[in-house]
Amino acid sequence: MKMTVEGLRLIRDFEGFRSKAYRDAVGVWTIGYGHTSMAGAPQVSAGMTITREEAEKILERDVEQFSKGVSQLLTVAISDQQFSALVSFAYNVGLGNFKKSSVLLAVNGRDFQRVPQRLNLWVKAGGRVLPGLIRRRAAEGALFLTAATAPPEQPPEVMIGKAPTQSRTIITAVMIMAFTLFQAASRGQLLDWGSATLVVIGAIFIIRERILKSKLEGV
Repeated sequence: MKMTVEGLRLIRDFEGFRSKAYRDAVGVWTIGYGHTSMAGAPQVSAGMTITREEAEKILERDVEQFSKGVSQLLTVAISDQQFSALVSFAYNVGLGNFKKSSVLLAVNGRDFQRVPQRLNLWVKAGGRVLPGLIRRRAAEGALFLTAATAPPEQPPEVMIGKAPTQSRTIITAVMIMAFTLFQAASRGQLLDWGSATLVVIGAIFIIRERILKSKLEGV
């Protein structure tokens, strides 16, 4: 599997070239074609400038690094187009987020037709849905599908996700927590309070994880 010309073009087009360091949508110092210090050298700081030629060399190194990272996480064989779409996605969200994403889960499960929908969950930055990310995820999804089918005429529907108050998981956790506390209070026994504390801690953990997933993937 290797990065295609189309994949490189997609990264260049959506990242855009910036010769002077700037803070991205979540406040991370960025330069060139979306290069950050997390990707390795050079370290990006305020006031830093580079030429387009330097940016191209940095992009080449970064893409090679992300390509290796994506390859190591795949358990199935995919086409170069599919691979390129995933590298573009990982380049944007980071290998750590790619590793725990439902995108990778769908790919390794060979559920290829669902990959564009899974990609389209990742349209938030700093808790806000960004039009540029909607377009990028649609382009990545279309590139991924070129291996098997023609790109869709319309981008997949954006799944913004539920508010915490609409999540059945959170509502159920809160109800269990409230019921357990009510029982412990009505009985007034130390053992009941100890059990109730464990239930409450578990419910809080579930609620926290659900809210974090909602912020990250919109589901």
